[in-house]
Amino acid sequence: MADESPPPSIKIPDAAPELTGEFVRLRSLKVEDAEITHRWRLSARARRLNGAAASLEDQRRWISNRPPGEFNYVIQLIDGPPVGMLSLVDIDTANRRAESARFLIGDEAAAKGTPAAVEAMKLLYELAFDRLHLERVYGLIAASNPLMIKWQKYLGMKEEGRQRRHFLIDGEFVDAVNLGLLADEYRAVTLPRMTALLAMGRQRAAGD
Repeated sequence: MADESPPPSIKIPDAAPELTGEFVRLRSLKVEDAEITHRWRLSARARRLNGAAASLEDQRRWISNRPPGEFNYVIQLIDGPPVGMLSLVDIDTANRRAESARFLIGDEAAAKGTPAAVEAMKLLYELAFDRLHLERVYGLIAASNPLMIKWQKYLGMKEEGRQRRHFLIDGEFVDAVNLGLLADEYRAVTLPRMTALLAMGRQRAAGD
């Protein structure tokens, strides 16, 4: 007989819990991070994301006005500088889902040679699936960002559809590709692949 026991109840922490891995930690985004995150958001690498705040003061205001139920993180190297940002937003406890969003490695030079991006996503997924007991994590990626789509699919996300002309980027409308990851897919596919990538990163670090 199938196990019909109810799923664990979801308790959302009042603040984003700090998440620590081997190479990076995810710490809560603070107003003091406005300058560096605003610089990242204005970089060429961030052009395929939603539009950045127009000014540094707007970035400070945006950070200070984040609503409850959003976990906005800075990706920081262990014993090193901040290198990016990542969020878990729209956490829906009734339907057990949330959106992975605002993922950006802003300082590629500092992150080079470390599996910072992989471990940051791994920490976020552990929070979503193992601690919050969500069933689904989803995200929207601009169709003009094929490398990010390919990377997320390799890590286990599946394409679920498109929203036509969803983003306005550099004056042009761009489709959004809907990607989703279920809890069983995370455990069967994503976690083993991430673990293997982290092991490769560990070997590279040991060889330096």
